Amino acid sequence: MVKTEIEKKGCRTRWLWVVVALVAVFVAMAMSSRTSPRIALFGAIDRACQCSRGTSKYSGMVEDCCCDYETVDRLNEEVLHPSLQELVKTPFFRYFKAKLWCDCPFWPDDGMCRLRDCSVCECPENEFPELFKKPHRLSMNDLVCQEGKPQAAVDRTLDSKAFRGWTEIDNPWTNDDETDNDEMTYVNLQLNPERYTGYTGPSARRIWDAVYSENCPKYPSQELCQEEKILYKLISGLHSSISIHIAADYLLDEATNLWGQNLTLLYDRVLKYPDRVRNLYFTFLFVLRAVTKATDYLEQAEYDTGNPNEDLKTQSLIKQLLYNPKLQAACPIPFDEANLWKGQSGPELKQKIQQQFRNISALMDCVGCEKCRLWGKLQVLGLGTALKILFSVDGQENSSQALQLQRNEVIALMNLLNRLSESVKFVHEVGPTAERIMEGHVSAHTTLISSWKKMWSYVSET
Repeated sequence: MVKTEIEKKGCRTRWLWVVVALVAVFVAMAMSSRTSPRIALFGAIDRACQCSRGTSKYSGMVEDCCCDYETVDRLNEEVLHPSLQELVKTPFFRYFKAKLWCDCPFWPDDGMCRLRDCSVCECPENEFPELFKKPHRLSMNDLVCQEGKPQAAVDRTLDSKAFRGWTEIDNPWTNDDETDNDEMTYVNLQLNPERYTGYTGPSARRIWDAVYSENCPKYPSQELCQEEKILYKLISGLHSSISIHIAADYLLDEATNLWGQNLTLLYDRVLKYPDRVRNLYFTFLFVLRAVTKATDYLEQAEYDTGNPNEDLKTQSLIKQLLYNPKLQAACPIPFDEANLWKGQSGPELKQKIQQQFRNISALMDCVGCEKCRLWGKLQVLGLGTALKILFSVDGQENSSQALQLQRNEVIALMNLLNRLSESVKFVHEVGPTAERIMEGHVSAHTTLISSWKKMWSYVSET
């Protein structure tokens, strides 16, 4: 009898310790969540806590580049990001011309987007600069893009003089035929931001699968040459930037139309894989090098929209960016392209990679979301323009041939640099906090599971 009472008392004591342990685990998790920035639905960070920053784990020279991570972050914050943000809002750089209704050359388009945010709001005839179009190219319509959006109110002071100083010539690195004006439409990029659209599923995955598996060299691989690695890193960096913009402006709650930051998505698609962050920085410096190499051309170009005040402002912003003393002193040559395409196989290798990039460009017509297709076309054209600037116009070694750019190529190039600048800034500012939160939650979850297993084992043995 006494023995039975002792056993019962011992059993009750063990269960008491189990309860105490469970309470301790949950209290620890609760305290941990209280000391970390609060996460909203789907992992969006509370905006009041964004000032909490950690130390970046990326340091030293950016691979294959001539600038280190610390310098890139500093220059981006002090020079590049503020300048580019202002530049892309000017009338010249806010309008992009694109074919949005092309048939996919590789498979039937079965992609469906479930949100209205997938659609693109086109510009009515009287909104974009007169000098950007040919007379009677588009039929008039009463589409109002800018309703409720003050940033769409553009100065419509236009004149009828012909546009000067730009050529209509195809880019050998891209698939689009920009000379076919009859199928083009103008889009105000400020009214169609790159963000979450709901475009997911097999159609979206098939695009990236085709990019990586069919047109991009397998990497990492010891058999790849430097040029093939660079193509992979450019595509990976662009992919990372697109994912970052989706995570930075995400529809958290469709019922209330609540938008915010999705840190879970940011971590799962980018931050969890350090190579993707490194490739983002590489792509940023690669495009920046193309812009600085084209300094003479960009400085002398005519940014003519028919609005003299705005056009002078655009010209001034371009010069401020190209000749910024901080940029010239700290990172004068972000990427050195001089050692590429050497040897007997150089020209043949360049043509091969050029064709691969053209295929990637053509894949943008297969994107099933209209807004995603718009930004895909713009950024791939921008990257193709950077390749054109750095590696000649016709794919051959011909330094005597003068650089010629289309207006649309310059618009795409500077908007791409701005997109990459935004992504680098977001990763630098939010990345450490997002990693700490997500890795902390994974650690807490692992601890809880481990505690449960130990307690269950203890109980089972009794």
